[in-house]
Amino acid sequence: MLFNPSRDEARNFLFESWRKRRTGELLTPLEDLAAQLIAKHSEYFFVMENPQQYQEQDYSPEQGATNPFLHLMMHLTIEEQISIDQPVGIRAQFVRLTQKFESEHDAQHRMMECLSEMIWQAQRHRTQPDAALYFACLERQ
Repeated sequence: MLFNPSRDEARNFLFESWRKRRTGELLTPLEDLAAQLIAKHSEYFFVMENPQQYQEQDYSPEQGATNPFLHLMMHLTIEEQISIDQPVGIRAQFVRLTQKFESEHDAQHRMMECLSEMIWQAQRHRTQPDAALYFACLERQ
C-alpha cells in the first residue's frame, strides 16, 4: 500500500497509526514509526485525532499552511532513505546535518527542504528526480 499510496490511503494510514498508538493497539513497524513521527509534532495532534474533519482538507500553497499529511509522509520518506542509505550517501548527510544542528528532527526538516526542491524541479521540468540536485542542496545546508 505505501509504495504509491493515494492521498486517502496515506491519510488513513496516518490516522490509523495514531489511533492505534493512542488506544494501545499493536502497531506494525511502519505504523509505529509513523506514530513516533506524529508524536514529535504536537501541532498535528488535533488533525490526527479528527479524521472526519480533515480527511478531505485541501492545503494549497496560497493558504500558507503546512500540509500535515505531506509533512509526515516526507518524514517517513527520509526515514526510509536513511535506513537503506538510498540514494547512496544520504545517511552520511543525515549524520552531518544532525551534528551541525544538534537534532535529528531539525536535520530531517533541512533534508525535507531539499527533497521538496528536487521533487519540484523534476515536476517542473518533467524529468526524473535528480539525486545530484538533492545532494547539492544538502551540501548548502
